Amino acid sequence: MSGSILTFATLPGFMQGPADVLASNTILLLFTVIGLGYLVGNIRIFGFKLGVAAVLFVGIAFGAVDGRLALPDYIYVIGLVLFVYAIGLQAGPGFFGSFRKRGLRLNVAAIIILAAGAGAAVALKFALGLPAPSAAGLFCGALTNTPALAATVETIENMRGAIDPSLLELYLESPVVTYGLAYPFGVLGVILWLFVFTKLLRADFSKEAAEHMRESGAEAIESRTFRVTNPAVEGKTVAETLSALGEPGFVLSRIQKGDAISVVLGSTTLSKGDLIVAVGPAEALERARILFGERSTQDLPETSGQVTYRRIFVSSKNVIGRTIRELRLHTIFDATITRLRRGDVDFVPGPDTILESGDRIRVVTRRENIETISRFFGDSLRSISETDYLSLSLGIVLGVFLGMIALPLPNGMVFRLGFAGGPLIVGLVLGKLERTGPVVWGLPFAANLVIRQVGLVFFLAGIGTKAGPGFGATFQSGGWGLIAAGALITTFVSVAAVVVCTRLFRLPLSAVMGIVSGMHTQPAVLAYANQQTDNELPNIYYAAVYPASMIAKIILAQIIVSTLLVS
Repeated sequence: MSGSILTFATLPGFMQGPADVLASNTILLLFTVIGLGYLVGNIRIFGFKLGVAAVLFVGIAFGAVDGRLALPDYIYVIGLVLFVYAIGLQAGPGFFGSFRKRGLRLNVAAIIILAAGAGAAVALKFALGLPAPSAAGLFCGALTNTPALAATVETIENMRGAIDPSLLELYLESPVVTYGLAYPFGVLGVILWLFVFTKLLRADFSKEAAEHMRESGAEAIESRTFRVTNPAVEGKTVAETLSALGEPGFVLSRIQKGDAISVVLGSTTLSKGDLIVAVGPAEALERARILFGERSTQDLPETSGQVTYRRIFVSSKNVIGRTIRELRLHTIFDATITRLRRGDVDFVPGPDTILESGDRIRVVTRRENIETISRFFGDSLRSISETDYLSLSLGIVLGVFLGMIALPLPNGMVFRLGFAGGPLIVGLVLGKLERTGPVVWGLPFAANLVIRQVGLVFFLAGIGTKAGPGFGATFQSGGWGLIAAGALITTFVSVAAVVVCTRLFRLPLSAVMGIVSGMHTQPAVLAYANQQTDNELPNIYYAAVYPASMIAKIILAQIIVSTLLVS
């Protein structure tokens, strides 16, 4: 049987050592690295722990101990594709939203800093007397970009006519060697600098998360009752009253006229003395008080007479990917959605909020409509726990095809988005679209998180064991100078990015950590950022700069090797 399958013949025996067993069983090696990585990652030293990123370094240790302990390439490729595609789906709406606000400036700044990093690699080339391919490999490793390394090797192949035949083999190998030397610190060094800046800037991630929630309308919400005393709104419908506010930030739930309590609809007419319930964050509710007149000490019961509410799971494909406005709940059901819980966050939805699989909504409606509305939204816990593998597979196929496309550059060079860039870009687009006709692209929040984590640990374990042998050989051959050179490039880009983003763009450190992770196109750093910040800002900003950063690094690496080889 294949050596990648665990059989009774390969179980440990008296004559077999642990390395022999692991080397002969891919599955056993993979999950040993992952398990030990999680164990090491939970060890806290001086308040610092690596978390899931430790899987990478356990993999490097295994590969350095024994060159046979290297996982096949398909392990980390599959993990990378799953991870970046899931990230794209989740971050799609936020990515395009941030791009409209300041994404262009961020991407321009990221490209300038990366270009400066390429300049540092060229300077080190002359300072250390390195061949041009080694400098390009150093740049790729320090910024942990495997597609850029592949593009470098491909560029050398394309230029073989201009290279001395006796040097061709050396030139093809040297960027791979320097990449392997610079790569470990390219990951660990970035994490180290983020840890240092977290302490230097005394980052309060809880405060940053709260500020992000406030900006996105996801801060703590409550309900308040107001009495209509403002003459300006008397006799107007609710739709006419709210139209002047644009996005009010609150939702109207129920209204009492005399002794009758009913659901608030757009056609409801406001009269002096009416009691109306608004749901939203404190700041938005203060606007409601000014609009309607005064806050009432009398609270309307949540369930009274013909009005009731229910928490409903969104699981029907007929509503997933549609906005609340499109569902016309007021018209069809005399109902309104007052709260929406997505993941661990409650927020007040607006008319343009797009419903996702797994959302839990609070619907207020007439008592006789509640069962019909539940069926309309699906309300199936089992359904939201299942993954639509057709849409998942189709999206990944589209992403891989995009990554395979060779785009021509001057001087006969080409670049590809690869397994990381293609699926990420497709994921971002499909995450923004949510659905195309009957096909729902989004994943339930829980399913997305699981796929993301599984993909990440597969990637870290695979790339770690592959880098291990070269890392071990480095210490035996005295490659400390190259390691230090790579560390200088990593440090320069990391520190420059943090300083520019915190000082020039005034971004919170949670967002900056995502930008630095994206500039280094490094999922391990993103995993560390997510663990430290416990909010979605790193993912959003990672996705905002990742595509441009990766393309820039591929082009810059090709420029380094092609320019220096012909000079």
